[in-house]
Amino acid sequence: MNNWFSIFMVAIGGATGAVSRYSASKWMLRHTPDWTFPIATFTINVIGCLLIGILAGVGERFSWLTSDLRLLLITGVLGGFTTFSAFGLETFALLRRGEHWMAMGYVGLSVMVGLLLLWLGFVATTTLGNPN
Repeated sequence: MNNWFSIFMVAIGGATGAVSRYSASKWMLRHTPDWTFPIATFTINVIGCLLIGILAGVGERFSWLTSDLRLLLITGVLGGFTTFSAFGLETFALLRRGEHWMAMGYVGLSVMVGLLLLWLGFVATTTLGNPN
């Protein structure tokens, strides 16, 4: 497979997924203005998990989901829509292989380290150069 073609497939899919995420979030937020629960992000993440599950199942069962289509749909569209779906698929793969402790560690560390680094980045950027 041509590397430039692969990059093009991911880019087209990524743009499609990102625009879809933006549009879906905007629509949901317009219809749930008083909610404090982050419904748009939650909904997009779980829909992404459903879609990547469907594509993974189709890819395992049928041969028409070529590597080009995987790049376009999974890496591109779903990667632009939500990376949470890839996280879910990777965790599911660990569970299917019987690596339960690895899966729990991956989930726990991803959430804890992600939140810690988010906090560190936030604190570092909001206190740098702040005279108070």
